[in-house]
Amino acid sequence: MKSLEAVLKEVESMEQEIIETTMEMIRIPALAPINGGDGESRKADYLMTRTEGFDQVRRFDVPDTVDPNVKRSNIVAVKKGKRKETLWFVSHMDVVPTGDPELWDTPPFEPVLKDGKIYGRGTEDDGQSVISTMFASRPFLDQEFGRMSLGIAWVADEETNSTCGIQYLLEQGVFQPGDIIMVPDHCSPDGSTIAMAEKHIIWLKFCIEGKTTHASTPSLGINAYKVSTMLLMDLIESFDGRFGDRDSKYRPSNSTFEPTKSIATVENVNTIPGYDEFCMDIRLNPSYDPELVIRMAQEIADIYSESTGAKITVEILQKAIAGRPSSLESIGYRALCDSIEEVMGRSPEPIGIAGGTCANFFRLKGFDAYAWQTGDGALHAPNEYMLVKNVMNDTKVFATLIHKLCM
Repeated sequence: MKSLEAVLKEVESMEQEIIETTMEMIRIPALAPINGGDGESRKADYLMTRTEGFDQVRRFDVPDTVDPNVKRSNIVAVKKGKRKETLWFVSHMDVVPTGDPELWDTPPFEPVLKDGKIYGRGTEDDGQSVISTMFASRPFLDQEFGRMSLGIAWVADEETNSTCGIQYLLEQGVFQPGDIIMVPDHCSPDGSTIAMAEKHIIWLKFCIEGKTTHASTPSLGINAYKVSTMLLMDLIESFDGRFGDRDSKYRPSNSTFEPTKSIATVENVNTIPGYDEFCMDIRLNPSYDPELVIRMAQEIADIYSESTGAKITVEILQKAIAGRPSSLESIGYRALCDSIEEVMGRSPEPIGIAGGTCANFFRLKGFDAYAWQTGDGALHAPNEYMLVKNVMNDTKVFATLIHKLCM
């Protein structure tokens, strides 16, 4: 059996290969059809070439819910141990859209290594964890496991709703009671926190139908943009007032109600817009019932509809209920804490996060699941990057964890 010291030296020797593999993978976009992409299949094709040495490799190609002609790909690889339980690492292959190309210094899918950082869309979220789990498992694939099995799941659809990804795999019975679930996600720069709980997530879309007219005669129309602006401010103030309690376990401690996606109204300045819409991303502390938020949103929308004459509809784009917090007494949590402390030199703090990661879907099914990774917080931003030192540290932490639980 390899010593832990030998394993960590082997990880260190793979740094150049880790960099090269990351850059090869980032060149392959993996966007959901709803975001103008063709899914994860091409990235999965590449990653399938990196699964040699596992005892079992399965690929699940799931028809997309928006475009069934597009297959959302998931890869599940297992190295078998003597016990029936499995230590799982769950990472996602899909990425978010690149946004305004003018905000990028380099093309998003042409990765660049500079000053210890690899730039490109999907580097930190979630390419870093795909790579760290790939290379953390590498030193063990020629070894015999006397304890738990090792499972690697690279999944689809995390950036939208996970229907074709982790939710599908849970429905297929891939994971069993007693398994230990690690989700390399949720970035803290120094690895000092482990996410063991998440908030409720609600995405709401408000559509305001007014009446277009010339800007010089506003009384002849209904200014949808004006109505939506007043409605939005009232929603924010009302939500903050009604759901303002704080919970120190979560980061941030308060519920958040953020306007996000909107549309252009009219192309010229002198026209009253007859239609407007906006979306809100709500991260609600678990002590509150999401239905109360949705009910309040509808009630306020109805008031503005009646007072302005505009037709206002409220659509629920997503409602993700928070699962129960994961145990801080489990074997997996204690082993993860010990591994982080051994590699990073610090004892991590358990926290709740605003979500959402694949870990919450496990919690909803009764599993304990923990999200941990180091990161600079560049995810979803223009010029997203991954620090090479972070992926190396993550790989060492996960390799240490595998050594503790599987060897």
